[in-house]
Formats: sequence, C-alpha cells, structure tokens
Amino acid sequence: MNFTLNATGLPLQDLIVGASVYFPPLFKAVMLGFVLWLVTHRLLRDWIYSGEIWHPMLMDLSLFVLAVCLGLVLLIVW
Repeated sequence: MNFTLNATGLPLQDLIVGASVYFPPLFKAVMLGFVLWLVTHRLLRDWIYSGEIWHPMLMDLSLFVLAVCLGLVLLIVW
C-alpha cells in the first residue's frame, strides 16, 4: 500500500489550496465589516429602532451587508 500526502492532482489538495486562496480574504472582510457595523449600529441605533424607514431587523441586516462590502473594498484597495 502506497500512501503519499504530496500527490499532485488530488481533489483534496485543490480544496486546501482553494481554501487558502479564497476564504481568508472573505473572513477578513467579514471581521472588518463586523467592526464597521458595530460603529455604524451604535451611531444609528435610535433611528434604526424607531421604524421610520424599515423593520429594524432588515435595517440591521442591510447595514451589516453594506459594512462587509465596504470592508472587502477596503481590503482590495489597501
């Protein structure tokens, strides 16, 4: 039985290389977006929960998505 860990062309190796290329920048963008969302949420909390514009949960979610997108843009530009 011949077992090698360095065999090229195996799907597992592609998965590991793909994960190291794609997942860390996305994780960094989510973490940076979470920090941006925390600041934005703190500043706009009274306006969000007043319900003037949208349901508060939808407003929080949309602000989080925008913050993650802004975090990704900041990571790409810098």
